[in-house]
This record gives sequence, structure tokens and C-alpha cells, in this order.
Amino acid sequence: MKKEVSEKSENLAKKIRKLEIRTDWLVRNLIGGQYLSVFKGRGLEFTEVREYEEGDDVRLIDWNVTARMDRLFVKKFVEERELTLFLAVDISASLGFGSGDQLKKELAAEFAAAIALSALRNHDQVGLLLFSDRVEKFLPPQRGKTHVLRLIRDLLTNEPLGIKTDYEKACKHLQHFLKRRSAIFFLSDFLDESFEAPFKALGTRHDIIAVTLADPREKELPDVGRVQLTDPESGKNLIANTGDPSVRENYRLAYEKNKQSRNRILRGMGVDELVLTTGESYVAPLMRFFLSREKRRLKRHR
Repeated sequence: MKKEVSEKSENLAKKIRKLEIRTDWLVRNLIGGQYLSVFKGRGLEFTEVREYEEGDDVRLIDWNVTARMDRLFVKKFVEERELTLFLAVDISASLGFGSGDQLKKELAAEFAAAIALSALRNHDQVGLLLFSDRVEKFLPPQRGKTHVLRLIRDLLTNEPLGIKTDYEKACKHLQHFLKRRSAIFFLSDFLDESFEAPFKALGTRHDIIAVTLADPREKELPDVGRVQLTDPESGKNLIANTGDPSVRENYRLAYEKNKQSRNRILRGMGVDELVLTTGESYVAPLMRFFLSREKRRLKRHR
């Protein structure tokens, strides 16, 4: 028994180390610089007042101090660099799906590890929420390598008690514990639209990024004859004749309808979406996402 426990611990340590090495290289060589340029902190922080100088923005005049001193004074701000980043990861039953060599939950773990290591390199705080139809695990935001390695370990090892997905419970938990504005990566497959109301409430204070985890077989059914399809969260079974072209076409149309509806809802709330697909590298989509977000940020500041 002790030998089995020891072997499991050793295998887990190797798995964590392998993931750390792979994602750390990506962070150092590809992701890290873009992360820094996009997440520059919470904005501008007031530091002091100083006397008005020609060319200063009149909107920055502090009229209270000006009245007391009988001279014009303006407020001085500096960019607040410190960032709280949070990873909210769906580990419900549907994330255990994968038609190839990679499950959606494995893709989620690797992507989340890369973001956590990016935060580590930039001295930002990072936290973790694992959820299903309940809060499965919560790690408050902290800095440091020990904390990030624990976060990665929990991503790889946590076995959920729940099988369904409840976005409202996850969002309420974050609203309660996150006292300062944070950037929240929400990783899920978003197979239904129950995230809309919780995201609206959470987004009033925090910056939400929706990371949609997809699999090629969710987009299109292969022609393999009659098959049994099972919903992992409800347990319902359905017999489908994939040899029928109309069945495959209806399946494809249903996927597209869900995708368009999700896109519309997220855009309407001002939530950025990043789509990742199992079996494919997340680096290129992430870099495109960073570049798109940076362009919008620069456009707003012109």
C-alpha cells in the first residue's frame, strides 16, 4: 500500500514538473511579453497634488486644494501595476470529454498553468477556483512559486464531487471573496447560457475573460452509423444514426446556433472570448487574443 502511494506521488511530481517545464518555456519565449502589455494593472492611482503648469489637463484641477491655497493645483496619478489575476475553472463532467489524445480538462489545466506562470514572472497575485455544481476548491490570490505549484497540482489532481455546472455559485463565491478589481479567466465549455446573469453581476466590478474549451467532435459528427450519445452531466442517452446526412447537418446547425448565441451574449456584456480546441496548441489563439485586446486598449487611450 505504501509503495502504491509512493508511486502515485512520484508520478504526480513528474507530471507537475513536465507541465511546469513545458509551460514555463512558452511563457518565457512567447506569452510573457504579451501578458505584460495587456494586463497593466487596475488603472491609474492618485498619488498627490502639485501646482498647475502650462499645458496640464484642466480636468485634473483639484478645486478643493486650489480654493484653500488660492493657486491652481492638479491631481497627479501613476499607473498601478499590481494585478490580481484569477482562474475560475469548470471541472464538471462535460470537461472529461475529448475525442482525441487530449481531454478538455487537460487543455484547461495546461492553459491555466501557463497563465499562472505568466502572473508569477510578473509578480502578480493569482488565485484559483475549481467548480462544478458547487465550489470544489478555492485558493485565495497569492504570489510566489510555491503557491503557483500548489495551484498546478490542484488543477491536475482535484476530482469533482459534482457532475453538473453552476455558474451562479461560482460567481457569487468570487464576488464574496475578491475585494479588489481582478482579471478573471473563466474556463468552461459554455454548453448552455446559464452564465449570462452571473457574468453580468460579476462583470460590474471585475474584468472577465471567457475561455471556451471545445472539441472537434462537438462541431461535427463523423459518419459512423448508429451510435449512442450520452450527456455526461444529465446521464441521458440518445441513439443517433450518423449515417443520415440530415442528422449530421442538424447537429452541425445546433452547434453553430449555440456558438453564435454565446458570442452575442458575451459581446453584449463586453466580455472577451478566447476559444481553445483540444488537440491544438493554445499559443496561437492566445497570442491573437492578446494582440486584439492590446489594440483595443491603445485605441481607447488615443
